Amino acid sequence: MPITKGVNHLGLAVLDLEQTAKFFVDALGWTESGRDPTYPRTAVSDGHVRLTLWQVDRSGPVVGFDRRRNIGLHHLALEVRSEADLNSVMERLAAYPGATIEFSPELVGNGPRKHMMCYEPGGLRIEFIWPGA
Repeated sequence: MPITKGVNHLGLAVLDLEQTAKFFVDALGWTESGRDPTYPRTAVSDGHVRLTLWQVDRSGPVVGFDRRRNIGLHHLALEVRSEADLNSVMERLAAYPGATIEFSPELVGNGPRKHMMCYEPGGLRIEFIWPGA
């Protein structure tokens, strides 16, 4: 039996704390809590997943993550309840300032699962997936 029981939270270093927190709250309807401007960090949650967002030190050069060359987060995958919700997320994010759609909803393999991929304005790669059932 595993000694762990799931993810408590996922900590992500972000380019612009305000911009990324705003994306999760405004574009996805998450809630923000635990802001600490002295660190600086904040937490966002959809009631199931909690992310801790940490502002990177921008006093020097900042290096963006390369999912093919760096060890670490490849992408964050968030589940949606329905195919209609997946399409709704696509429409919201296509209109959200600074968000970039990598690809629109499409089948995963032979389906029925579908997913899409985007980048939030600060550069985090996020997948939205509907499990197809």
